[in-house]
Amino acid sequence: MTNQAIILEKMTPKHLDSALELSRQVQWPHRREDWELVQSISEGIAALQGDRLVGTIMMTPFGDHAATVNMVIVDAAMRGRGLGRMMLEEVLAKAGDRTCYLVATQEGLPLYEKLGFVATGETVQHQGEPLQVEVPAHVKWVESGDYARVVALDRAASGHDRSPLMEILAERARFAVIRDNGDIQACAAIRSFGRGLVIGPVVARNNSEAKALIDFLLAHHQGRFVRIDSDVSTDLSGWLTGRGLNHAGRGIKMRRPGSALNKSESTYHRSYALISQALG
Repeated sequence: MTNQAIILEKMTPKHLDSALELSRQVQWPHRREDWELVQSISEGIAALQGDRLVGTIMMTPFGDHAATVNMVIVDAAMRGRGLGRMMLEEVLAKAGDRTCYLVATQEGLPLYEKLGFVATGETVQHQGEPLQVEVPAHVKWVESGDYARVVALDRAASGHDRSPLMEILAERARFAVIRDNGDIQACAAIRSFGRGLVIGPVVARNNSEAKALIDFLLAHHQGRFVRIDSDVSTDLSGWLTGRGLNHAGRGIKMRRPGSALNKSESTYHRSYALISQALG
């Protein structure tokens, strides 16, 4: 690859139509709206060869300490020429001292390892039309004054300040919650994505709460195509299959340590489903 033939520039809304076509090439289900959501809170790079978009990558910062690297696509005709590495090095420079996270395919694993990422676990994707389930009586829809608590729960479970992202979800998603003595102790969101709907995040204190939240959302969306991405360690995979959401693939969770320190808080909450593979 001749470097002069490739221009890397900041990704803006003007690139999104071409990015959508590029993602269709690799059979991603994303809509333009899904691209726009990530682009709006990220520092993205568009790789151009002439007027043609041949690569994309984004770095989504969560405060000063963490970021996800996502939406990594190289045009089929450009693979094996070093473009992926060029883009990745550029966004890692933008990330600075932040610890960076991503979900990799087996194909991308060698490149990420060369640039300091290490595997930390696996994600599993389930999707399909859910079977009929009962509505858990103790799960309710969120109320307008509850979102500050939902943001706090997400921060406790993820360990990161994702306030800008959660503000967008407050507008685009619908949240279900579980209260304990009047205080929200678990929450889950569902929103439009790809072929239908996606559930995530799901934040709870235990598997029982997580399953109740998911059942509540499934029960209210019978007949719709639903996707959910979870960490293998949550051990929800078999249960999700029993709910009619079939196993649809795995991803490799990776982390590149940074020097910025993020003070972790002791919490009983954990994440049982990702917002998306791109955003964690």
